[in-house]
Amino acid sequence: MRLLTREALLSFRRAPLLSALSITTIGFSLFTLGLFGLVAINLRQALQGLEERVEIVAFVLRGTPAETITLASQDIAAFPEVQDVGFVTEPQALERARTELVEFRDAYRDLQVNPLPASIEVRLKEGFRDAATVELVAERLRGFTFVDDVRFGREWVQRLDQLRNVTGIVGVVIGMAFAAVAVVIIGVTIRLTLLQRAREISIMRLVGATNWFIRGPFLLEGALKGLLGGLFSLLLCYAGYLLFRDRTGGPFSDLIFFRPDQMALLIVFGVLLGLAGSLVSVGRHLRHV
Repeated sequence: MRLLTREALLSFRRAPLLSALSITTIGFSLFTLGLFGLVAINLRQALQGLEERVEIVAFVLRGTPAETITLASQDIAAFPEVQDVGFVTEPQALERARTELVEFRDAYRDLQVNPLPASIEVRLKEGFRDAATVELVAERLRGFTFVDDVRFGREWVQRLDQLRNVTGIVGVVIGMAFAAVAVVIIGVTIRLTLLQRAREISIMRLVGATNWFIRGPFLLEGALKGLLGGLFSLLLCYAGYLLFRDRTGGPFSDLIFFRPDQMALLIVFGVLLGLAGSLVSVGRHLRHV
């Protein structure tokens, strides 16, 4: 292992400019991927904020006994999808309308009879806020005999669901594209190193070195380049994050950066890309050297 490490490190000394160019290119490839990752996690956070506003409202028939509503609320709270349940009385509904619907404040003030019904408001747990689950819970609420109507903004929930799905698909496609670019770049640099050391490899074969013994330093070299490229991309991502957050401010002041496990994942991804690029390049071109 010490010999493999020494040979891999020697390749950096033999071609420092090529190695630096390789690491920089890998770093910028992963930087682009990392930037998209930052956009994705912040978009996911924004979507989570929207998801928290998903609410199912069951309007109660007038004259329903308070005990019936209390027992039903306890049953609803026991649903595995439900986070919390709230009850809004008729006077509370009217007061809320006067406060939130400013344009109708005068109309509500002049009313002799309160037209707004009482309601049960249901909020769902994280992971259960997709359109199908919301519809399922709403259907259960319709099963209560005292429920007059159930509303949850079907179109808004479906659009939120579609946005979540599109974000996931775009993320996978772009991530795979940049990963492929990084693998090609690493493969090209390893191939150049192979050609540069063709004479040395021929001598190693003459003295009986196996293919895996020859491949070892190149694979380790690719992994090291991927590691350094990953660290470099992480620094670039953090610099870009700070610059964008501090320059824009306002609604972007709450942007988040990668968690430690996500930073480690980006670095590990760089190492894996380095290994993949080396493995492909060495396997394809070693037999021609």
